Amino acid sequence: MSECSALESLIEMGFSPSRAEKAVAATGNQGIESAMDWLMEHEDDPDIDEPIVPDTNDNASGQDPQTIEADAQEMDTSSGRTFLTEEEKERQTRRMMELIAQKQQEREEREKRERIEQEKQRRKQGQELSAIRQKMQEQEMQKAAEDRRKEKQEERMARERVREKIARDKAERAKRYGGATSDPISPSAESPLPAATPSPSSPVQEPPTKKEYDQCRIQVRLLDGTALSQTFRAREQLAAVRLYVELNWPGGPEGPFNLLTSFPRRVFTEEDMEKPLQELGLVPSAVLIVAKK
Repeated sequence: MSECSALESLIEMGFSPSRAEKAVAATGNQGIESAMDWLMEHEDDPDIDEPIVPDTNDNASGQDPQTIEADAQEMDTSSGRTFLTEEEKERQTRRMMELIAQKQQEREEREKRERIEQEKQRRKQGQELSAIRQKMQEQEMQKAAEDRRKEKQEERMARERVREKIARDKAERAKRYGGATSDPISPSAESPLPAATPSPSSPVQEPPTKKEYDQCRIQVRLLDGTALSQTFRAREQLAAVRLYVELNWPGGPEGPFNLLTSFPRRVFTEEDMEKPLQELGLVPSAVLIVAKK
């Protein structure tokens, strides 16, 4: 009687007969609340609406199905089962709605906790990625400083070699002109020197050399007017600048974009992305503008 009452109550509440039968059978006829809990937990199962397959062992006695059905009807009639009153139906329906609301609230809270945990993981990964990028930038800056120090040392050694050579040349000329003969002969009478030849006492003037930069400062203006600034090595490719913009753009780029200069106006192509900044004329500093493709 209680099983039929729970089954009928579930059907009257709006559940399909197949779902109601599965819930009653799965909970071992422990009451309508257990059945409703089972329905709420399994409402997304792919086979929830499939009918229950009867066990073939139940009919192993070989009885006629019609006889079994007649016996079941007779038992049902003799059981004296009473139907739910309107008040009981309303109470059961109200209980079902409370359970549904409770399950829905529990699901929302669970999903909220999952979203919070996912956001924590995303922020943690973002912080780790930022720390890795910062470490890489520091390593690049240290390497650039070390390269610059080596270049300065090589330049200093080269200047020392030039000064030593000048000193040796001056000593050789002084020795040649000072002790070659007993009668001093003026250099102009013996062999006139060209006017451009420097005298032994005057230092040789080095020709001015063009200054070379191994770093450059790039400022990138975004679509919203904000700007990003970063120092790159002169031999780095323009693709490194584009990657830096993609990683540090607040909120991320909305779509593909180009890099260009305003004066002289030049839109850099995919082929330019493989070229070093020095070759593109962006050293020692430049301002790039982001434009949508």
